[in-house]
Amino acid sequence: MFEVRERPEMVERAMLVSIYFDPREEVEAESLLEELHELVDTLGINIVHTVFYRSRALHKQFLCGTGKAEEIIALAKTYECDVIVFDNSLAPSQQRAWEKLGDVAVIDREEVILDIFNRRAQSKEARIQVDLARMQYALPRMARMWGHLDREGGGGSSGGGAANRGMGEKQIEVDRRLAHTRIDRLKRELEDVRSQRKTQRKEREKLGTAHAAIVGYTNSGKSTLLNQLSGSDVLAKDMLFATLDTTTRRIELPDGQPLLLTDTVGFVRNLPHRLIEAFKATLEEAVLADFLIHVLDASSPEIDRLYDTTLEVLEELGAGDKKIITVLNKHDLLEDPVQRLLIENRYPGAIFISASRGENLDTLMSKCCEALADRIHKAYYRIPQTRGDILNLLHRDAKVLSTTYEENDILLSAIVPAAIAGKLEAFAEPLPTIDSPL
Repeated sequence: MFEVRERPEMVERAMLVSIYFDPREEVEAESLLEELHELVDTLGINIVHTVFYRSRALHKQFLCGTGKAEEIIALAKTYECDVIVFDNSLAPSQQRAWEKLGDVAVIDREEVILDIFNRRAQSKEARIQVDLARMQYALPRMARMWGHLDREGGGGSSGGGAANRGMGEKQIEVDRRLAHTRIDRLKRELEDVRSQRKTQRKEREKLGTAHAAIVGYTNSGKSTLLNQLSGSDVLAKDMLFATLDTTTRRIELPDGQPLLLTDTVGFVRNLPHRLIEAFKATLEEAVLADFLIHVLDASSPEIDRLYDTTLEVLEELGAGDKKIITVLNKHDLLEDPVQRLLIENRYPGAIFISASRGENLDTLMSKCCEALADRIHKAYYRIPQTRGDILNLLHRDAKVLSTTYEENDILLSAIVPAAIAGKLEAFAEPLPTIDSPL
């Protein structure tokens, strides 16, 4: 990738900066700054100082006034910072202005998230998505890489300065063309990924298997929940963005119906739009699922904001109208009964669980059955023993509850997905008066 700037091999000391403008946004801005602290911690960078400042007006060059900008730079030098990290989104020109003022690397929240994604992405699909987002972020920032050419040579009759500037301008155009070419290639590769997913979905649809996506804020316990329900071992750590690659597991619901469960990448406030675009091939699992399981960290003091953030991202993805089962995870960390009561009142119908302890997951599974109640029905069939094709279909795609034999026929009771019910109509029998499995 074309690097946005020359940076030291190891960044060790960071100063965080948040500039807000409306007094009514102070609480939200402070919360976002705390989240930025977690994001930078995730990169393993030591945070030595934090600046939280309200500017009375939005200044084009530095966001704040020049005097305050110089004060911030002086603090960065006092604390010997390698990098200044802004919670604000910085335009390329603002990033250049800050770096020129302080001669120190300056990045914003978006670049922090991109760096985390770049470290965590494992699968080919995730790598493509991350590379695309990083290229789109870097493209408008390439100009600074050639700024040193303007300082080479010194005018005079030789025209050296102008020549050097010309070379710089030419090199910028070359790199931009290369960048655009790579972006186009990555987009094509991403389309190939989407085509492969479409093929996989068609195979699922043939089987009529229901599909649910686990969504929610990063570090809310989605992967832990998937592991508990499926007995799998998806990476589940107490860190932001532990999961970038979607994982799908097949489980069986209490009513016998199979369900495909997909763990998706966690959401975050102010998620860069380009990341939403780049990760649509992954996040579209949420769009195409039959229903969503929204996992919330019940112990978080920011639970309402986390809830709103997830719904906003789902709306942007086109999944805002999906059926949602709300799950309040980590309820075992709620020590204050008043706080628990308040959360119960704010989220009526939500299910309190502890994914790490496996508590109350049976209630969640029952809710999943209710969400898919119109997809299955219990039926009774009389099938000639010569019809091995029908017997195979039932055992493969339905849940056979009982089997008995009567002369040359096989009598079965089964839970049947709607997708194959029509193929079995000719063999349907009236429900017996006594059939304990049903």
